[in-house]
Amino acid sequence: MKFCPQCAAPIGEVLIDHEIRRGCSDPGCGFVHFNNPVPVVAMIVEVEGGVVMAHNVSWPKKFYSIITGFLEAGEDPEECARRETQEELNLHALETRLVGVYPFAQQNQVIIAYHIKAAGQIALNHELDDYKIVPPEEIKPWPMGTGLALTDWLKTRL
Repeated sequence: MKFCPQCAAPIGEVLIDHEIRRGCSDPGCGFVHFNNPVPVVAMIVEVEGGVVMAHNVSWPKKFYSIITGFLEAGEDPEECARRETQEELNLHALETRLVGVYPFAQQNQVIIAYHIKAAGQIALNHELDDYKIVPPEEIKPWPMGTGLALTDWLKTRL
């Protein structure tokens, strides 16, 4: 953002409440650009045989992850988890349990992670082009984002 959406003055560094923030350079305007993280819901979808790990069409070829989706305005995060499981995998959520909430600063996101036991026949939507069913004992979590949720979920299985 280079210009204020309220008055069109340049956006720059301004002192607001004793902190340097990005805001309108016109002192009479008062616009502040808060770069708040985006809420993302992640689902550890468990089916018979293991956890669904999917490949997004925009990712590098070898990277698979758990299912994620954006929380819509006014939507409960648990409802989002159930909706995204249905939309992306065509699976029906049987049980839903919160795993935890995790920072993902690299993407300016906050991840709200759920474990979902699901049933049905997997049919991928247009966002995904492949999937694997991985037994929990073979999952190797990564040290950021959704990998943190997988680490915590795996600890509860011991």
